[in-house]
Amino acid sequence: MDITGSAALVTGAASGLGAATAAALAGRCRTVYGLDVPRAVTAAEQPPDGVTLLPADVTDETQVRRALAAAGADGAPLRLAVNCAGIAPSARILGRQGPHDLGLFRRALEVNLLGTFNVLRLAAGLMARQQPDAGGQRGVVVNTASIAAFEGQVGQVAYAASKAGVAGMTLAAARDLAQHGIRVVTIAPGLVDTPMMAGFGDEVRAGLAASVPFPQRLAEPAEFARLVVMIAAHDYLNGETIRMDGALRMAPR
Repeated sequence: MDITGSAALVTGAASGLGAATAAALAGRCRTVYGLDVPRAVTAAEQPPDGVTLLPADVTDETQVRRALAAAGADGAPLRLAVNCAGIAPSARILGRQGPHDLGLFRRALEVNLLGTFNVLRLAAGLMARQQPDAGGQRGVVVNTASIAAFEGQVGQVAYAASKAGVAGMTLAAARDLAQHGIRVVTIAPGLVDTPMMAGFGDEVRAGLAASVPFPQRLAEPAEFARLVVMIAAHDYLNGETIRMDGALRMAPR
């Protein structure tokens, strides 16, 4: 699918994977709308030309609809939606303070799974009303899971469950939306050098990088962004979860 001259929507666009993806798409799409929570938008650096940051909570239907209305009013068809917004809580089922906090588990599901589904369904609703391209395509939605969906580590039960949900709905969503000419693909990143990872010390980061078979380093957010661009261009990729992990399989801890 050719995304030249189209509009794109990227969630979690104020930093990390979302910011890198929005920047990569800015040179290809006519307009990129980046969604993030208000505090993140306020703290974000000036986005590159072609990227408009909008405050929106992905779990809030009204806020996402408002952002999509802005994209729809742009005049360019929305051909691509990328879900990067997410949180990564850490807690064991039984910890020193007792059983896992239910609210923390619920929040991980709300942001990572429900938020992804909310944007998926609403973006697909807008795409389905557009004219298809010569190949019958109206758009593509790229979601973000994690290799934790398959090899959740100690303390990752909430995160792993939420990301497994994202991976699990990929094929069903692709089949649901096939009749509308909309593809759905998920990326499951491994260890990526995001601001979240920057909180670890150099020694910890070096140890994590050494655990990757090859290339033996952390992935760059720009590599995630390049994969998004490739998925958009590759018409036969659909209903699949693609690992981007350097052949890493996570140990229990």
